[in-house]
Amino acid sequence: MLDLAVLPLPRPVHDRLDSVAEGFLADAGIRFDFTSPPGEPALVPPDSVSWRIFKNQVALFIGGVAAVLLELGEPKVRDGVWHHTTFRTEPLKRLQRTGLAAMVTVYGARSRAEQMIGGVVRAHDRVTGITSEGEPYHANDPVLLDWVQATAGFGFMEAYHSYVRPLSPMERESLFAEAVPAARLYGATGAPSSEAEWNRLLESMRERLAPSPVIFEFLDIMKRVDALPRVANPVQVALVKAAVELLPPWVAARLGIGTEYRLSTRERIVVGLAAKAADKLLLRSSPPVQACRRLGLPDDYLYRRSR
Repeated sequence: MLDLAVLPLPRPVHDRLDSVAEGFLADAGIRFDFTSPPGEPALVPPDSVSWRIFKNQVALFIGGVAAVLLELGEPKVRDGVWHHTTFRTEPLKRLQRTGLAAMVTVYGARSRAEQMIGGVVRAHDRVTGITSEGEPYHANDPVLLDWVQATAGFGFMEAYHSYVRPLSPMERESLFAEAVPAARLYGATGAPSSEAEWNRLLESMRERLAPSPVIFEFLDIMKRVDALPRVANPVQVALVKAAVELLPPWVAARLGIGTEYRLSTRERIVVGLAAKAADKLLLRSSPPVQACRRLGLPDDYLYRRSR
C-alpha cells in the first residue's frame, strides 16, 4: 500500500478546508501572523516532537478535552475555569481562543509567544475566589499552574500516541522537556519535565480529584458545540468519547464517568481514521505551515518528517 506523507486533495477541496480551518482561529477575535518576524525562532525548534504533534487538529481536540477533564477534577481549577471564563456561555469562542493559544505557544515567533503568554498571566492574576467546598483559589497559584500544564501535555501526548501512531519512549520524554520553556513563562515552574514526574504528580492527585456536575456539563457542551460542521456531529461525539478513554481508569472512576462514554468498535475505527488522515492534511494557511515559511522551510517540512 502506498503511504503518502501528504493527502492529495483537489484544489477546491483544499481551499474549502483551508478556509474553514483559518476561520476557526480567526473567529477567536485575535489576529496572529505566524510568518512574522521572518526568521525568528519559536519557543521550541521545528525539528521537535511538539511541532509534528501539534499540526494534528484531531489529536489536539481529543487531547484538549482529556486535559480539561483532568483539570475540572481539581476543585480549585474547576471553579476558576467554570466561574471566570466563557466556557458555558460562549464555548466555541473559548475553544477558538484556547486553540490559538496552543498554536502560538508552539509555532509563534518567540517574542510574540512571550507577549501573548504575558497577557494570559496578567489576566489570570485577577482570577480569585472560593470553591464550592470553601477553599480559596488563585489562578496564578504555581501548584494549580503545574497541574494545568501537566494535564495539557498528557492529553496531547496520549491522544497522538493512542489514535495517530505510537510514540517512542524517547519521543515522550522529548515532549515533556520541550514544554518546559513555555510552562515557566506561564508560571508553572514545577510542571513535570519527564514522564516519571508526571506519573508522580498524577498519583499525588488521587485523593484530590473529585466528581462534579460541572464535568458532565462540560462533556455535554463538547458534544454539542459547533467545532465541526453539523453533519459531522456523530464524529464529534466519538472524539469526546475518545478523550474520556485516555483517562486512567481510576481517574474516570474517581470522576464518576461511566461506560456510556466508551467507544464502540465502529467509533474507534472512525476516530483512528480521522486522526491518521489529519496527520497528513497539509493546509497552507495553517499555523504550522505558516511558521515553516517564517523560518524558510518548505510547506511540507513537517509532513516529510512524519512519514
